[in-house]
Amino acid sequence: MKRMLAVTLGLSLTLLASTAFAGPKIGVVVKIGGIPWFNAMEAGIKEQSTKLGVEGFMVGPTSADPALQVRAIEDLIAQKVDYIGVVPNDAKVLEPVLKKAQEAGIKVITHESPKQVGADWDFELASAKGFGEAHAKLLADKMGGKGSYAVFVGSLTVPLHNAWADAAIAYIKANYPDMKLVGDRYGVAEDVDKSRSTALDLMAANADLTGFLAFGSQGPIGAGRAVEERRKDGKVFVIGPFSPGQGAKLIKSGAITGGFMWNPKQAGEVFVTLADRISKGESVKAGDEIEGLGKINPEGNTIIVDQLLAINKESIDKLVGMGL
Repeated sequence: MKRMLAVTLGLSLTLLASTAFAGPKIGVVVKIGGIPWFNAMEAGIKEQSTKLGVEGFMVGPTSADPALQVRAIEDLIAQKVDYIGVVPNDAKVLEPVLKKAQEAGIKVITHESPKQVGADWDFELASAKGFGEAHAKLLADKMGGKGSYAVFVGSLTVPLHNAWADAAIAYIKANYPDMKLVGDRYGVAEDVDKSRSTALDLMAANADLTGFLAFGSQGPIGAGRAVEERRKDGKVFVIGPFSPGQGAKLIKSGAITGGFMWNPKQAGEVFVTLADRISKGESVKAGDEIEGLGKINPEGNTIIVDQLLAINKESIDKLVGMGL
């Protein structure tokens, strides 16, 4: 009897192990691991994977180096995953390895990289123009439409950060002729220390600098710390997207003025939702209602929706409470 129970239990465990993940295997490569923005994304990947019964996980490189992303994608190809998700650091550098993944029969889903070559689908939770202009309007309002400002991006090769910057700069140029851009833009906003030191240098060299537009989750944090060090809270305005939990103290003190974001946890969920949907042969077409995206209207293979959340003193506690 005991032996029969043991055999039955063994078979049950084997069956459970073989059916634990009935759906596809999904590996998501992000820009850099260990920072709040991508920690939230990882939580979304894990929770949605559990909900849908698929095997989803995140790979976070130790630095925002495109070569590390290439290596991570090569590893996922070797693992023979079904889907690869990517938040690219350099869209161009990733093209060959993404094509290699596709040739191996792996579907590729990207985020923050519209019209990515080598992607089957790309999804965006904010339009580039709308996101850039929203930040530009906020900065212009805080600066009173005059003075000098600087622009930070994650790197000069991150397509979406630069698209946001393009939209913001164009809007300010067209509507606020008394606002002057210092330099062009600085590729430091995925590194707190580089953002801080660059902001300190720019404030020292430009007496009339009263604004920072920082596109990249670590840019507002670094610039905010620099403003705090120089005791220019409320005099120099830092605008940009960042993880509320990381920047709560700075926004409450006034060292960061505010910005807009989408929910990175939601983005993590969407990676898994799209992969699961495609694996089941379900459609991804105009008019479809997809969890996390709402009703979609794709442009080619790019899905763009506008789901902006304002980050300010009034909203910060609620956003932190959401785990962001």
